[in-house]
Amino acid sequence: MATAANVFVACTLLDSVKLTGHFFSHATGLVSPNLKEDPMTASSAEPQRSLTSSERHDCIVELLQSRAMVTIADLADRFGVSAVTVRSDLAALERRQLLRRVRGGAIAVHPARFERPTDLTRLNFTEEKKRIGAAAALRVRDGDTIILDSGSTTLAMASALPHTLTDVVVLTNCLDIALTLQDHPGVAVIVTGGLLRKSSGRDVWHTLVPPLATLLLKEVNADTAYLSCTGIDVNAGFTNGNWEEAELKKVMIAAARKVVFLADHAKVGHIGSARIASLSQASALVSDSQMAAAAVEELEGTGLNVTLA
Repeated sequence: MATAANVFVACTLLDSVKLTGHFFSHATGLVSPNLKEDPMTASSAEPQRSLTSSERHDCIVELLQSRAMVTIADLADRFGVSAVTVRSDLAALERRQLLRRVRGGAIAVHPARFERPTDLTRLNFTEEKKRIGAAAALRVRDGDTIILDSGSTTLAMASALPHTLTDVVVLTNCLDIALTLQDHPGVAVIVTGGLLRKSSGRDVWHTLVPPLATLLLKEVNADTAYLSCTGIDVNAGFTNGNWEEAELKKVMIAAARKVVFLADHAKVGHIGSARIASLSQASALVSDSQMAAAAVEELEGTGLNVTLA
C-alpha cells in the first residue's frame, strides 16, 4: 500500500502535470485564456502514468482531507479513467468506511464528525431512508404521542405515517416535518418553539434549536421519540454533528418512554463530535437491509434491537 508521502506526491504530481500542460497551452495560444486552471476540473493532453487502484484509493482519501466532496467526473478526469472505474473505487472505499457515496461523487467521513450540508444528506441513500421511514411509521399506533427530531429519515417517516391513524400527537422541532403533517387527518402537530437555525450555504433545513426549544419538551410524557443521528458506534453510542441539536435530542430522550433511532447503514461505525446517547438508552434501531451482518450482530450483542427495512 502506498505511503502517505507517496500519496501526496502522486496527487500533487497529477495536479502539476495538468497545470503545466495548461500553462504550455496558454503560452502557445492553443487554448482560450478564459479556460479555468482548476486542477480538479482541468483536463490535460499530457501523457500521465496510470495509477494503480490502490494509489487511486489513497489519493481520493487524501483529497477528501481538504475538501468536502469529490465528484465522479472530476476524479475520472484527474486519474484518466472511466466513470465506471471511479464508481468502483468509491464503492470499495465506502466498504472500508473511508468515505460515503452520494449522488455524483463522495463526501468525507472525518468531516462528518461535524454537520454536513443538508442537501447532501437528503440526496444520500434516499431509497433506503424511505424504507426506514416507512418501517418506523408502522410502529405508531392510534392515540400515540411521539417526538420526531429534525432529519431526512425522520422526515421520510412523517411522510409515511398512515392516514388511517387517529388521535396521534407529533411533537417536533422541524418545521419541514410540521408542514408535511399539517394536512394529515389523524395527527395533531405541536412545534417545540425555539430559535430558528440560520441557513448556511446549502443548508435548507428549517430547524428550531435552544434556547427555549427544550422548555415544552420538559413538560411532555411522550410514548416514543424517533430520532436521527450522524453516527452509531458500539463504544461511542449514538452521536451527532451539531452540538445544539445533540443537546435537544437528549431532552427528547428524557421526555419519552421509548427511544427509536433511525439511521441508514453507512452511519454505523462513524462517530460524530457530539454524544447523544449510549446504545443502552435506545429501545431499537431501524436501519436498511444493506447493513453488514457483522455490524448487526455486534449491535445486537449490546442488547439493542435492530430492525432492517
